[in-house]
Amino acid sequence: MKRQRQRALMELVRREPLGSQEQIRTRLARLGFEATQSTISRDLEELGLVRVRDGDGRFRYAELADGNGSNGNGVPPLETLLREFALAVEVSGNVVLVKTPPGAANALAQGLDLSSLAGLLGTVAGDDTIIIVATTGITGKSLAASLREKAGIP
Repeated sequence: MKRQRQRALMELVRREPLGSQEQIRTRLARLGFEATQSTISRDLEELGLVRVRDGDGRFRYAELADGNGSNGNGVPPLETLLREFALAVEVSGNVVLVKTPPGAANALAQGLDLSSLAGLLGTVAGDDTIIIVATTGITGKSLAASLREKAGIP
């Protein structure tokens, strides 16, 4: 029953902008899965789902990316996360700064860290800002250009 509930939860999060555990509980119940708040909380953690703000400022649960498309669990590609959460990309030397909606920086930073994006050494995330350090031999300018292209930011 746990696996079926978690599969249903993943499908719900992929299709609907569910922003609270109560919304998730209600939708799961409609599908025949009765679950308590603590069960849902454990499921969210086990599935790697995080609560973020979308581009419209609303909270919703989202999957993290691996940077190369799906990792076999239906996780969205890095480009999807960038298009949804990257609001601006700025550069200074070998450091790139990415602005996100409040609460989205950690999810995007984890997606970046898990990616195989060329030139990315590592990230540090706050609430709505990510600092990215480029590897030696890669300019921040070229890394920023790659991020802007993937995010659809001019």
